[in-house]
Amino acid sequence: MARRKIALIGAGNIGGELASLVARNELGDVVLKDIPEKADFARGKALDLMQNGAVLGYDARITGTGDWADIAGSDVIIITAGLPRKPGMSREDLLSVNLKIITDVAAGVKANAPDAFVIIISNPLDAMVYAFQKLSGLATNRVVGMAGILDSARLRAFVAEAAGVSVKDVHAMVLGGHGDDMVPLLRYSSVSGVPLEKFLEKDRLDAIVKRTRGGGGEVLKLMGTSAYYAPASAAVEMAKSYLRDQKHVFPCAAYLNGEYGVKGLFLGVPARIGKEGVEKVIELSLTAEERAMLEKSIASVRNTVAETKL
Repeated sequence: MARRKIALIGAGNIGGELASLVARNELGDVVLKDIPEKADFARGKALDLMQNGAVLGYDARITGTGDWADIAGSDVIIITAGLPRKPGMSREDLLSVNLKIITDVAAGVKANAPDAFVIIISNPLDAMVYAFQKLSGLATNRVVGMAGILDSARLRAFVAEAAGVSVKDVHAMVLGGHGDDMVPLLRYSSVSGVPLEKFLEKDRLDAIVKRTRGGGGEVLKLMGTSAYYAPASAAVEMAKSYLRDQKHVFPCAAYLNGEYGVKGLFLGVPARIGKEGVEKVIELSLTAEERAMLEKSIASVRNTVAETKL
């Protein structure tokens, strides 16, 4: 059987970490693609990672390129291309510049790898996934956005730290758009099945929800650039589930066709990922309060998507 091929669009911080994780997991050979002006940078990063493989013993071919033709035949494409957030910028501030970039990316993927499963990390996430799918014409089940895994991971980390428990035992669910209106569902979150209220008072949980919503901004303020370790790990878990038909259920930006009362948008919801891509959206029962929070998030996503004019 031929090796799988994973193309990573954008050779920056997230792209480099993605390449390292894909290679270490031996998911397949890696193509690290950037704009022609940064092709040598991509080649240099690929060379460094190939030499790292000789140290660590992973077996994967990693190449850098500025040519779209080199992604031909990719099984999975992970898109990180775009201007990263800077301090003081919202994800929505990135829309105009990153829409131009995702337009070019969509054309490159459509022409060279139309059968790939595509995972998008670029911000503003929900609008970029929508724009990519519209522009590329790929089937909606083959396009997904990575956000919910990252947001729920932040929630899990904050709960584990505050409750003094292993993060491995914390399970969490976050719905909605990848932004300040995301909906951390504490009712669907637990420590090994035990409700969070058994470990933390309401005011502590409220503070954790607020911190989760601003989790990306907190990292941005401290580092001066967007997070990349956790986002890369989250995207690789999604790629793994697709390539190995693991059928994991992840919170991710999936296309909705009536679920949650939404049609024609990509929104953060629990979805099963297997060999057919996004195979099923799981619809959760929500309280009136949870539904109101989700409606607010949906409205934010609609507003941002409307600005793409697609």
